[in-house]
Amino acid sequence: MSTAEFHAWWAERRQAGGFSVERIAFDDLDAWGFEPGTGNLGHTSGRFFTVEGLQVRAGGNGGAELWSQPVINQPEIGILGILVKEFDGVLHCLMQAKMEPGNANTIQLSPTVQATRSNYMKVHQGSGTRYLEHFTGPRRGQVLVDVLQSEQGAWFWRKRNRNMVVLATGDVPLHENFCWLTIDQLRALMTADNLVNMDARTVLSCMPFMLPDEAERTGGDAFRDALVRSYQYQGAARSRSVPDSAGAILSWFTEAKTRCDWTARLVPLSQVAGWRRDDWEITDEKAENFRIIAVRVAAGTREVTRWTQPLLYPRGEGRAVFVARSIGGVLHLLVRARPEYGLMDQVEMAPTVHLHPGQGLDAVQEDFLREALQPGGGTVRYDHVLSEEGGRFHHALTRYQIIEAGEDFPLDVPPHLCWMTARQLTDLLRHGHYLNIEARSLLTCLLSLC
Repeated sequence: MSTAEFHAWWAERRQAGGFSVERIAFDDLDAWGFEPGTGNLGHTSGRFFTVEGLQVRAGGNGGAELWSQPVINQPEIGILGILVKEFDGVLHCLMQAKMEPGNANTIQLSPTVQATRSNYMKVHQGSGTRYLEHFTGPRRGQVLVDVLQSEQGAWFWRKRNRNMVVLATGDVPLHENFCWLTIDQLRALMTADNLVNMDARTVLSCMPFMLPDEAERTGGDAFRDALVRSYQYQGAARSRSVPDSAGAILSWFTEAKTRCDWTARLVPLSQVAGWRRDDWEITDEKAENFRIIAVRVAAGTREVTRWTQPLLYPRGEGRAVFVARSIGGVLHLLVRARPEYGLMDQVEMAPTVHLHPGQGLDAVQEDFLREALQPGGGTVRYDHVLSEEGGRFHHALTRYQIIEAGEDFPLDVPPHLCWMTARQLTDLLRHGHYLNIEARSLLTCLLSLC
């Protein structure tokens, strides 16, 4: 499929689904309701997910409560899988035009399989998940990537999904909602707002064969050459903040985790302080945080064509930034060890700066980072608005940026920050719970600059 053919196919898919999303009152939810006593919002089947309370305490369970909030608890592990196959010696990825009720633009480019366990076990009593047999059971193809990765620790409680890449070993009949795209085409599509969805971005970040090789250096673009080198070299130690080995990186990360002096636990939604519920939403009393709302959905291309469900609705747009600079001719990214209270392991490696919707630059504690993020503070290499998970969040948008800082930007940084090459980061993606979802998204964005 050429790029022009893809865009024609995409336009046709947008028109074909009969999509609609309508906000409704909680009383109009089908098979969902608030549990007496706890106030938790869940499905009558006991599956899919629940909206519960998250409580954070200082020091330990006996410490003072720092705050509490609603959180989505989805304990089951879903599959995010991309099927790959060679055509005329060129590797292609089977991608899906998938509607999600929370997407700002209805459909986005998604993995071959993007399904919760409840969905692919057909708890919804709808049709089966297409191409699932390539990822599970005796007909499964050759597994190239298979790793559990986390999702938003600010909005989910210990949410994980199975990120998979499988090489097809036989014929793959093509359904009308799917298309084959090359790695280069996917890189190019990352430069469009709200096109490649979050689930596709996380799987693409885990694909080592997407990485550029030394032959892709042009010799005429210093930034691009430094970026290609970043995928090839581990880096050279120049200070405490620029580790030169995997062992040094893991030691830095472990030290960061030991500094966490708080505990988080689930509590009944009715015990969340500072939040209120009316007929239409659950919201914080100051109207500064996200809301929980309910929607009615119609989607002719989904396994179930009509349903209702709750969604988490952020207020405004988030921002996630990797600050980068060349060190010895090799591009390095400034990585933050970031605590998030819903993460299974408390801390993961994150972008240099991540601002939740409603937060401004005043939330950035480091003066040198606030300066770099101001207009003119650095060279903006990537700047696009991309959607977060549309199956659980309503119009959750993040402005993803990669900003190159000059040589006057400090190498020595506070202990919660660390300079790393793209290769060092991608090597960690063979394992779960190292890089958070925003960092993985930005690594896929970085590939579009090669």
